[in-house]
This record gives sequence, structure tokens and C-alpha cells, in this order.
Amino acid sequence: MAVDVFSSHRHDDAVRLDPRRAAVIVIDMVNEFCKPGGAMVLPGYETLVAPQLAVIDAARASGVPVIWVHDAHRPGMRREREWVKRTPHCVEGSWGPEIIEDLGARDDEIHVIKRRYSAFFQTDLDLTLKDMQIDQLIIFGVVTNICVRSTVHDAFFQGYEVVVPSDCCAATGPREQESSLYDIATHFGVVSDSADVVAAILDGTALQPASVAA
Repeated sequence: MAVDVFSSHRHDDAVRLDPRRAAVIVIDMVNEFCKPGGAMVLPGYETLVAPQLAVIDAARASGVPVIWVHDAHRPGMRREREWVKRTPHCVEGSWGPEIIEDLGARDDEIHVIKRRYSAFFQTDLDLTLKDMQIDQLIIFGVVTNICVRSTVHDAFFQGYEVVVPSDCCAATGPREQESSLYDIATHFGVVSDSADVVAAILDGTALQPASVAA
């Protein structure tokens, strides 16, 4: 792997996931971004479903909480900040912010509403995780270079150990996917894949950082 001089100053220690300390954070796998008729559909979301379900099923089997993050925006705002830059989307109370049925989100699991890109920004996610005594986060969803990346950054800033399974995320394009995963791997967390994350959850296997192209 070619690594730039600055990013080469990194630590690639193996990570062990502890079900008592870990949570899965699913970012914005909602109708608006995935399903036909959505305001901003990311092509190819279907490829994410199987690896995401593998991680979610492993988490549930091991008692690791699954937290669902919904992008949702109130109508009638004078200046909805995301809509300044993006097509209006995920209007609160509509079909758009609902988690896609493919993933089987449960009502008895934690659901977090966010109105900005990061799942931590002015939500109760950090407080909830601290009350649960969780400090390891497995973060994935859409899109890698916007909401996933923003959430990863904030998680790192607030002291969480972050793991991102690359095949559970999609970006707005291949360049953005590679660049975002590279930056996460070199500065903010561990990039792995769903199979290794599942083994780490179920078997306690040490999670080795994946090679991420520069």
C-alpha cells in the first residue's frame, strides 16, 4: 500500500471488540437515500444489505446493541442548514427517513434522529452511549464521505474506539470511498470488512486493520 509521508506516522494495532463495550451504529440506511422515489438515491445500496445484515445479526446474537440513525428534517424551517447545500430530503413524519425494510430494524432498538450530517451533533447519542458504558463503535451506512465520515470524526473526537467495515459503506463515488476510508484508517479508526468484524464479535478474534489504498 502506498502511504503518504504524513499519514505513514500511524499505529496499526489489532483491536479486540468486547460485546459489553461495543455498539453498532447504522447511519442513514433510509428510504430517501436507498429506494426508488427517494429524493437523493445512492445507486447500488443493495450491495450493502448482506454484509450489513451479517454484522447486525452477529451483534444481536452477542448482545451488542444496534443503534439506528435517521436523517430527518422539520418542514417549515426558515433556513434548514442541510437544505442550503442539498435538495430537500427526509422530511420528518414522511416515508423518507424510515429505515429500509431490508435491514429489519426493530422498534425495541435505539433510534436516533439527526438533523445534520453527524449522528453526534446536538443529538443524545453520546449521552446514550455513555449511559450504556459503551466506548467501541462499529459504524457503517451511507454515505461514507458525508454522514458516515462526519460521525466517525465526532466519535474519535469524543474518545470512542471506531471500527468501519468497508463493505458495509458506500460513498458518492469510488474516489470518495477510497479517500474517506484511507483518511479514517490513517487518522480516526480501524477500517476492516464485515467478515472480520463478525468474527471479532462472535469469536473474540483480534481485528487486524485492513490495507487501504492511498
